[in-house]
Parts: sequence; structure tokens; C-alpha cells
Amino acid sequence: MDPRKEARPPNTTSTAPGEEAGVVPEVPTDCLYYLVSRATLVATSILRAELAAAAGPRVKPAYLGALMSLWNEEGLRAVELARRAGLEPSTTTGLLDRMEADGLIERRPDPTDRRALTIHLTAQGRALREPVLGVVARMLARATRGISPQRLDDAREVLRRFLENMQAEKQEAK
Repeated sequence: MDPRKEARPPNTTSTAPGEEAGVVPEVPTDCLYYLVSRATLVATSILRAELAAAAGPRVKPAYLGALMSLWNEEGLRAVELARRAGLEPSTTTGLLDRMEADGLIERRPDPTDRRALTIHLTAQGRALREPVLGVVARMLARATRGISPQRLDDAREVLRRFLENMQAEKQEAK
């Protein structure tokens, strides 16, 4: 066991029913929320700089989910794109507005429903696939250096469950 952890008693105060003692550690780097949050901030900062260098300033980390979904299938309605990309419906329109202003996507009338629009990549948006995916792959390779494939699979599974639990809680709060 890590001697630093042995020297620290776990947080034993419980303020909510069902809350387990020790879940909220006193040291930030032992707190799952802190680690997820910091990893996201650092990775996003690195990704922003590397995307700008490889693909220009119009490609932002916030666009990745939408771009990756559209690289797999164009012609989606905004609601379906949001679902596939894991976007909040309330922020999807603004994100698509920015992507359109940056010349990456265009909205077209849905051929099956004149009232609806579908989202399509522009030639610029399509051309970014390889450079953007290359940046992401290189950053992830550096970030996961020294971690076995099994541990990475375990981490993905834990983070998926973490996300599912938080999304369910958010839905229940509505």
C-alpha cells in the first residue's frame, strides 16, 4: 500500500444518507472528481494548442464529438447528432452555429421533412478528419504511456459507469 495513504485517515464524516465514509478524501489528488476534472482541463488545454497547430484555430476541442459523429455519418438532425456526440441539447444549437461560422458544417433542409434541417460537413470539415484524429491519437498515446491495455479498458469502463450514474442523477433531478 502507498505509505502516503497509510499515514492519512479517511474522511469519516457522512452528511447524506447512504454516503460511505472515505468517499471524499481530504487530499485532492485522492478525490475521483478532482482527478477527472483536472485530467479534462489539462488534456483540453494540450488538445486546443495541438489542434490549432495541426488544423488551424477554427477546430476546437468542443467540436470533437460532433465532428467524429459526422465523420461516421452525415445528414443527421441536430437532436440525433447531440445524442450520438453526447452533447447537451441546450448547447447543441450554439455549438452548431459556431461550427457553421467556422466553415466546418452546413445545415440543409431534410428531404423527408421540409421543416427540419440536417447537418453536413463542408469540404473543410471532411478534410480535417485525418489531421484531427492524428492529433487526438498522439495526445492519447502520450497520456496513456505505461498503462496496460487491460487497465485502459478498466478505466474506460469505470468512466462510462461514472458518466452513466451522473447522467441518471441529473435526469432524476429534473
